[in-house]
Amino acid sequence: MDTYGDLVAAEDVLLFVNAAITATGQREFHSDADEQRLSLDFLHTYMLGNYRDLYAGVLALDINDHNAVIVIRRLLETAGEATADRRRSEGRLIASRLAVLPPQRVYGLFDALSRAGVNNRRTRAIMRDWLSARRDLAFDAVKYRSSLKRALRHAHLAPATEELGTFLFAPLTRTHYATPLLEAWRRAHHEQAALYELPYTAAEGFAAKHGIRRDVFLERIAPRMTRLETLRLQASAHRRGTTAVQADLAGMPLTRLATHVLSLPVEDRRRRRAELTQALEAAAGRVAGSHRGTWGKVTAVLDDSFSAFGSVQKRRRPLAVALACHHLLAALAADYTGLWTSGRTDALLARPHGPTPLGRRILDALDTAPSRLVIVSDGWDNAPPGLAAEVLRVWRTRLDPERRTGIVHLNPVYDAADFDVRRLAPSVPTAGIRDAEDLPALVELAQFAEGRTGLAELITYMDTRAAGMTSGRDQEQAR
Repeated sequence: MDTYGDLVAAEDVLLFVNAAITATGQREFHSDADEQRLSLDFLHTYMLGNYRDLYAGVLALDINDHNAVIVIRRLLETAGEATADRRRSEGRLIASRLAVLPPQRVYGLFDALSRAGVNNRRTRAIMRDWLSARRDLAFDAVKYRSSLKRALRHAHLAPATEELGTFLFAPLTRTHYATPLLEAWRRAHHEQAALYELPYTAAEGFAAKHGIRRDVFLERIAPRMTRLETLRLQASAHRRGTTAVQADLAGMPLTRLATHVLSLPVEDRRRRRAELTQALEAAAGRVAGSHRGTWGKVTAVLDDSFSAFGSVQKRRRPLAVALACHHLLAALAADYTGLWTSGRTDALLARPHGPTPLGRRILDALDTAPSRLVIVSDGWDNAPPGLAAEVLRVWRTRLDPERRTGIVHLNPVYDAADFDVRRLAPSVPTAGIRDAEDLPALVELAQFAEGRTGLAELITYMDTRAAGMTSGRDQEQAR
């Protein structure tokens, strides 16, 4: 039986996981960036000081990249406080998480460690192993040259080749590079054509130097751009009322695709309805995989109220998560009903508008007699206030005490004031969500927030996720 201390520990871990999934230190609809950062900093300090082993273990869960980097940095900064066995375990978790982080995040972490003077043996080994595993250091040298230089200096590492070392530390002293990408960078100083062989971020500076018109540059550099770069350019162009390169929807991750769709003007969404709907359904199908159609009868309550706009930094992010969850749940369910708080029925034309009548929509959802009810909302029930909590209380205590209907609340917004995501009712588990792709795992994790399982089961779950992550990395290295 769990002790009181075990129950507190389980609650603390789940609270931190919710924050680490949703919070990015940026402004949200109901709190500014400073509140977000202060709240998040407190949670990281509290977890590291009281539950170091569990703090490291969350690296195996679906926390966002922002918080994964903070966890890794703090573990490395305090390496002397851990036992030798704990350092080895942490090292495996850190290496496995670094392997799946975007390279710009990792180089940013290395820069932060350098500025903080964190240069213990484990830190140098982790930096060495990550750099040695990079498939194309020449690409990194062109795109992240300053960060790569600092990382090599900080970890006391020699460049992989003499040519790479020359490029990093004295790039214009050579008249020719054998590596094509490095040679393209050298030629781009005096040949316009060469810049189109470079990554977009590196080519952009050369385009300005050569005075190339922006529209001409974007058209020719498009094949070298990543999907994220293309999406960012498109969103910026839409806000300015100009055109940009067309994003390739095929293969785009589900939540990112939903964000892109919502950034399009309503008329564009109407005109491209078949194309956009097909892309969303295909992306949801890829996520559902072998679980397609296995979730039985599912009803979702999806928040498209005004607060779903998010903030200038996280524009329409909560609404994008809801739209992505809508399509994923439709793929997972054998029988699916999606109910938007606004009452609209056309998901493709969703927009943030109006109050949040969650209680009324939950009543509508329960009328469909689902086997599973999923609520995707920031939890600000205000039309009327508190109705959702009362509906859920009565349903759980009087109408469905046997829990024939599984209910889970997924919240995409961190509430800085409460150090957690906002909850609807004590009887309903709430989990933070950042990407709809994580929905199946988060529904599983929510069972711990319901209080029906304790710390031992939570630790077992985290250990299983950690073992899967580290073994996957070991298999990748073996290949």
